[in-house]
Amino acid sequence: MTLYQFEGCPYCRMVRQKLSDLELTYVSVCVSPDRSRRQKVLEVSGQPTVPVLVDGDVVLADENDIVAYLDRTYGAAGRAAKSPW
Repeated sequence: MTLYQFEGCPYCRMVRQKLSDLELTYVSVCVSPDRSRRQKVLEVSGQPTVPVLVDGDVVLADENDIVAYLDRTYGAAGRAAKSPW
């Protein structure tokens, strides 16, 4: 899992907090606060804004969508759905 973000971004902080709350391991790619200097983000997501989360084939580019995805996939409901018990 890879998160494209920068430290001063409050939306990125929201996603980092959710990743931390769920105790998920991820790679953080710090990008420029200047949107015109985010070529890699543009290549990955088709737009220059952050946060962007890449989880396998899933690419999400909105903090609310990312948090909902993390809850659904890795939160209690996601773990329960994957449990063999």
